[in-house]
Amino acid sequence: MIIGHGGNKKALAKRLCCSPKEIIDMSSNLNPLGPPEGFEVYIQENVKEIRSLPEVDAMGMIQAFSKSKNIDSARIAVGNGTTWFIYTLIQALKSKEVLICGPAYSDYKDACIMHNVQYTFLNSSEDSLFVHDLNKISEVADNFDTIFICNPNNPTAGLIAKEDIIKLINKHPDTLFVVDESYLPFVNEAEDLSLINNAELANLVVLASMSKIFRVPGLRTGFLIANPEIIKQVMHYYQPWSINSLAQKGVIYLLEKEDQNKAFLEKTRKFINEERESFIDNLKNTYGIQLFPSETSFILAKLTLNLKSNDLCRYIGDQKILIRDCSNFYGLSDKFVRFSLKTQDLNKRLANLVKQALKQ
Repeated sequence: MIIGHGGNKKALAKRLCCSPKEIIDMSSNLNPLGPPEGFEVYIQENVKEIRSLPEVDAMGMIQAFSKSKNIDSARIAVGNGTTWFIYTLIQALKSKEVLICGPAYSDYKDACIMHNVQYTFLNSSEDSLFVHDLNKISEVADNFDTIFICNPNNPTAGLIAKEDIIKLINKHPDTLFVVDESYLPFVNEAEDLSLINNAELANLVVLASMSKIFRVPGLRTGFLIANPEIIKQVMHYYQPWSINSLAQKGVIYLLEKEDQNKAFLEKTRKFINEERESFIDNLKNTYGIQLFPSETSFILAKLTLNLKSNDLCRYIGDQKILIRDCSNFYGLSDKFVRFSLKTQDLNKRLANLVKQALKQ
């Protein structure tokens, strides 16, 4: 199942006979400005925490998240990454018919396969610039007990307005909606767009991540926010000591640095907005490629000439840069790639390499 995931630095380094450290990963959607200043020093200073067992239920993380987001702790579960929750939810909720609003993250599908659950894709179209049609979702929603929506969506970067999702959820009270907000922190005014404080929606589960925005994916932590009854169902499958000592320590540290986090998020969003606009400007008049609208840190592109996604990935890879081949996303093809923004120099370099490849 893990073959559905993105670029592999070690595999490319092996092909190029170089060190993985020489590979620039522009396939993974991580904050180029992270982690926040002082975080890695804090982890180093607390490395001796690994000598003891972590808090068995990670209650310290739950309480820190509860205070930071002003959410009742009974509505929060913490896990070993949001992906862990995706696989656990299917089992805990006893889902039987799942709708995946795609093209989307492969683990929604893989979780269904693991637990022998029927799943159906409802893909947004290229004609609509890969923006989900909520009317079409609503037309079929009552046929499913669980619906996965990634907002903003990966890999298409489309964003659904909060009020539109709420209307959809309210219209179908017998269907559970799992809204994955892993990439929402990159979006302007994300705090106002998030659904985590909508406690009145009993049929809503929100997945929240700190891994991408703070660039700490190796810590493997994630949050699930839902009504207490759903939390109880999920906790039936929770294993003791699921989150390691350093991860717990690090997440609590981040959550308690509210003033620093606010400044960090503002800086990140400003940087991402400027770099995304610059990257799009660099390629907008380039024959052979179409860039789709994005409000987050990555951009979906379609190759409109004979060049295929694996050809472009190999050409860029020869320059020790990884980009995401999107041919294995259901609903896309071997004409689609995804670019994840990094530093200004790297973004310019990537844009120039894409132009060169299209001239070959």
